[in-house]
Amino acid sequence: MENLSNLDYAGYLKSWIRTVPNWPHDGVMFRDITPVLQNPKTFRLLIDIFVHRYMDQKIDMVAGLDARGFILGSVLAYELNVGFIPIRKKGKLPFTTVAEEYELEYGNATVEMHTDACKAGDRIVLIDDLIATGGTMMAGYKLLTRLGAEVIETAAIVDLPELGGSKLIKDKQIPLFTICDFEGL
Repeated sequence: MENLSNLDYAGYLKSWIRTVPNWPHDGVMFRDITPVLQNPKTFRLLIDIFVHRYMDQKIDMVAGLDARGFILGSVLAYELNVGFIPIRKKGKLPFTTVAEEYELEYGNATVEMHTDACKAGDRIVLIDDLIATGGTMMAGYKLLTRLGAEVIETAAIVDLPELGGSKLIKDKQIPLFTICDFEGL
């Protein structure tokens, strides 16, 4: 699908997302955004969707979740001319950190960020590649708000609604923007 007829950006990007069955565990249908990133046209479209969404809003920082959220978040922060906050897996940051443990669809994990990554009142967009159970996004949200930041919106390319993460986020009255969703196989 090389043609963007009828401005179907979500469908176009979705057509570039690869499904890898049984990775990283049996029964998991991994939605791989690598093909989107490898194609300059799709990568630019993806970033432009986010830039146009946030360019007229007052944003102080973009926070990206380890690891694909780093790719999206750092480019988005650059395009919006704001700072970038990496929220990393436990043990990867060299300075004083705050941590939050959470559940994944296939285990537990902990994310951290530097204690000086943001300050009270900072307006932040929190971004990742997808929403599955919502655990990673909620952990990042909790870290940012613990330091007093205001997360104006959480964002991702893909929503996996059957795993309940987007519902969890919305039920907590946290704004969420996703571009496309995958239901079932």
